[in-house]
Formats: sequence, structure tokens, C-alpha cells
Amino acid sequence: MIDVRSIVDFLVKGAPGAPNPMLVLERICPDLVAAGVPVDRCAAFVRTLHPHIMGRRFMWTPGEKVTIAEASYAWLNSPNFLKSPASQVVITGKPLRARLYEGRPENLDLDDQIAEGFTDYYASPMLFVSGQVHAVTWATKSPAGFTDEHIAAIEEVMQPLARIGEIFALMRTAANILNTYVGRNAGERIMAGQIKRGDIDAMRAVIWFSDLRGFTSLADQVSPGELISMLNDLFECQVPAIEKHGGEVLKFIGDGLLAIFPVDAGKTPEEQTEAALAASDAALAALETRNAEARAKGGLELRFGLAVHLGDIAYGNIGGSGRLDFTCIGPAVNVAARLEGISSKLGLTRVLSSDVAKLTKRETKALGEFELKGVSAAQTVFGL
Repeated sequence: MIDVRSIVDFLVKGAPGAPNPMLVLERICPDLVAAGVPVDRCAAFVRTLHPHIMGRRFMWTPGEKVTIAEASYAWLNSPNFLKSPASQVVITGKPLRARLYEGRPENLDLDDQIAEGFTDYYASPMLFVSGQVHAVTWATKSPAGFTDEHIAAIEEVMQPLARIGEIFALMRTAANILNTYVGRNAGERIMAGQIKRGDIDAMRAVIWFSDLRGFTSLADQVSPGELISMLNDLFECQVPAIEKHGGEVLKFIGDGLLAIFPVDAGKTPEEQTEAALAASDAALAALETRNAEARAKGGLELRFGLAVHLGDIAYGNIGGSGRLDFTCIGPAVNVAARLEGISSKLGLTRVLSSDVAKLTKRETKALGEFELKGVSAAQTVFGL
């Protein structure tokens, strides 16, 4: 009999010393080989909850680090996925065996595995308590393939492996949801335990506040579905640019967007000012590309106004006892919002506060002093 009790015990105890799926596979796969199961490749396929990523594959091969690949939702309907053993296991919830030494199996795409010299292939469902079905595949190059004893040993490991897999999947799902809805930095803070109402950090940041031009008129011209699509286009031009340059999108406020570029030990106010302005360049370039495509199709063009300001903010949990929002508030946020209103009145795409204008290396020009609602002193506004 193949003894895999030590592997099962390791998994039942919560995989101590292996804080991620990669390290779990790097521990149990060599142990299975040492126990007498001739595994030459193991791949775990796990669905996830993410706006763009359908799932991830963790693949182990002897002597190598586990590799990770991500698949989009389009992959679900691709011929390669539909003909893969993993898809059949996920659909049926039953294990699948392909004895490759007997020839190419029908209705399965395993040509690459045959070309690489694999002789036997076993796909096992990884059943979560939630009812979800995921899959783990095992392949060998042993001339005789897997024996019944090998398969039994793999199945003995699968049940505790599923519990560990589900824990990691839930943790990743929680992180994905938080990062998607509240932002990467905020999500990390919440996952780290900053969830009490009133948990606030004071920080200095370059603040980005943008707003769609002519929203009311646009809403009268198109259907609600078309309007949502246009807003998605607008935000798609901005969000990747902001994140690429180190900013964090905190909130969509109707047709507006609030983001910050935090000043911390690693980033100076000057660096974050330039990062925000570089992000605005990229966002406006993306918008022009989008508008060119819309013009070619006879569609409507979009424009947004942007204000960039530097100031101190309170960043953390605000709300009622049972419903919180992780956001930033403070006079500086109000100034940024009011400055964006000035950009609209002046017909400009971008305006800067005097604090930002002092920090940038770009050439700026004063546009005049303006009274801002809710702000005690008149503010000098700058353009690029």
C-alpha cells in the first residue's frame, strides 16, 4: 500500500508553513512522488470571482516552481477549454481518466501532453463545501501509467486538498471583491483588520477629481443602457491610467471619479504630482482614441474635466454601524471637487491648484483667483 498519511495530516492541519497555493503544491507533489506515485505534472484549476479573470491554473512539474496562468471569461467558450479534461470534470463533477499509452482519446484535447511524452492522465474534481466544482489534473510519463493504487492514493489526498483549496479561494475572492469595489490599498487595509467605524488614517495625497462634461444633456439623448456603456468607456480611459501611475481609484460618484496618489515614505509630493499629471495625459489620450472610434461609427464623443490638488485627507471607515464606506474626506477633497467645477466654467480640460502648480516641472499659467463654495479663501487656479 502507498502510504500518504503524512500528506493528508499536513493538509488536515491547515498546510502549516505553506501560506499560498503554490507552496502547498510544491510540498505535496514531491511527497506524493516520494511515496511512490509517479506524478510528473499536477495542475489545479480554480474558478474565481473577478470582473475579468475567470480562473487560475497552478501547475507543478518536478524541480520547478509552481507557475500560475490566468484565463478570461472568453476562455470558457473556447474550443480548447471545452475539449479539455478539466472542463469535463467541472461540468460533470466526476473524475476522468485518459490512458494516453493506448492512443489519443476522442473528444479530448491532449495532443500536447502526448507530444511531451505523458502516458497517463487523471483529472479529479475538487469539491468545495459551497457546491462549486473545480479540478486537479495529474499526469505521468511512467510507461505503465498510473495503477489503481496510484489513483487511490491521489483520491485520498484530494479531499483534504479541497478544503485547503477552498480556504485559499475564499481568501482570494474576498481580496478580489474588495480591490474591485474599494480599491487595492483600501482592500488590503480592510483584509488586515481595519474594519471598525472610525478607523481613520491621516495622510497627504495628490487628489484627482474628474467629471463628465454635459452629463444631463447626454442622459436626455441616449437610453439608460447606452448611458451606462458610455460611462464605462469614460472610466475605462481613466482607471487603467491612474493605476498604472500608482494612484488608487476610491470612488465613482455618478459620472465623477475620485482618486488619490498618496504621499508616503516612498513617494514625494513632487513625484506624485508628476504621476497624477502623467496619468491625466494617458487618460486623455485614451479618450481621444475612444472618441475617434465613436466618430467613425457616428457615435457621441465624451469629454471630462479634471482638477488636481494636493492636501491632507482623512482616509478610512465612515458610515453607519452596519454599513461602512472606505473613502477619504477633508477640506482638500472639497477643494478638488470645487476646482473641477471651475474647469467646467472655464471650458478647460485640466486645472491645478496652486499647491500642485508649485510642485510640477511643467509650464503652468495662472488663470485667476476664484471663490470656491465652502472654501474660506479665494483660490488661485492654474492651467497647463
